[in-house]
Amino acid sequence: MKLWSKNNTSTHEMVETFTVGNDRIFDLLLAEHDVLGSLAHTAMLEKVGLLDPQERILVHRELNVILEEIRAGKFQIDADQEDVHSQVEYLLTQRIGDAGKKIHAGRSRNDQVAVDIKLYLRAELQGVTQSVQTLFDLLLERSEHFKDVLLPGYTHLQIAMPSSFGLWLGAYAESLVDDMETVTAAARVVNKNPLGSGAGYGSSFPLDRRMTTELLGFETLHFNSVYAQMSRGKTEKIVAQSLANLAATLGRLSMDMCLYLNQNFGFISFPPELTTGSSIMPHKKNPDIFELIRARCNRLQALPNELALLLANLPSGYHRDLQLTKEILFPAFGEMQGCFAMMTHALGYMEVKADILQDEKYRYLFSVEAVNEKVKQGLPFREAYRQVGESIDAGTFRFDLSKPLHHTHEGSIGNLCTEDIRREMRKVLDR
Repeated sequence: MKLWSKNNTSTHEMVETFTVGNDRIFDLLLAEHDVLGSLAHTAMLEKVGLLDPQERILVHRELNVILEEIRAGKFQIDADQEDVHSQVEYLLTQRIGDAGKKIHAGRSRNDQVAVDIKLYLRAELQGVTQSVQTLFDLLLERSEHFKDVLLPGYTHLQIAMPSSFGLWLGAYAESLVDDMETVTAAARVVNKNPLGSGAGYGSSFPLDRRMTTELLGFETLHFNSVYAQMSRGKTEKIVAQSLANLAATLGRLSMDMCLYLNQNFGFISFPPELTTGSSIMPHKKNPDIFELIRARCNRLQALPNELALLLANLPSGYHRDLQLTKEILFPAFGEMQGCFAMMTHALGYMEVKADILQDEKYRYLFSVEAVNEKVKQGLPFREAYRQVGESIDAGTFRFDLSKPLHHTHEGSIGNLCTEDIRREMRKVLDR
């Protein structure tokens, strides 16, 4: 059954297969949200006189039965149904008769799928936010735990200045704060109601769009019915960009893990059960989990471009191209959640090596410390820089490693600003 079918017409089987594509698969993810949208829409239809109270009660009772079936995993989209909207309307009509045929008044599949996707994205972004917060809290906890363990800092992959495991882990926690700024922005775009825009040009029915906005918990509505349809695809692209930002942070942390686990660095270690071996080299402890997080996050970072190309040069109004946004974006949430879960699990088991900077090869890490000491004694910076540089060139540079390092400014190894970073994340999450 197709909601757009007319009498005495049929679609060629090859055309139907091609146009339906993977919709039945991805529409299962929208099923709960489709029913919620129908509950709000039919409540509004009763208010404006397009559904009498007894019909509304009958429709709501059966919609709630279908909702429970969905949540229990007992719902499916039949092979002869085109999508979730058709399946729900078919079930209603089969079970309660003509009242089920009335629920589409004042609606198009265009605004129906638009509201389903908005509700789905809103729920998925909430789930991602929870995963981000879990990793964020662990990063700060590990940052504090290892704050006094020094680590070489690098620029251009050359040894640069002393860092610490606390500073390193805290950097990724703060990176997640900025990433969540973009997730918050995406969530604000998602949290607008397109229902009632119809096919993109509104309706002659006296619909109450503010009522459905309130019932579905949206912050506001898309006011212009044309733009409500134009937001399809654009909303998905904005969400994809926020996921790409998170993926960039996670992928970069994964690269650090691979590097620091390498025997030539040897800064960190993990239990054997978190690494993999080689079929011919018995000594190998490979960081496969971090390599796969890195790879998956690189794929996630491609999503905004893929959606941008899909949407390129589309005029206003609805176009079937938009159907493909589901199969591009929907799987990304599972990938994202899996990467966060694996990183969070592994980070809890990470051990770090103490006294790394005692190794002779790291002595030049302290060249800036030596310059700064001379400056504190009254020497101009450029002169101090020249003197230390000459001692390095002559091979005579030495620095007393027993001296404690005094880095006190905000965001230095001696002042991680952990609570400030935590407060910034709370401010983002509160929004």
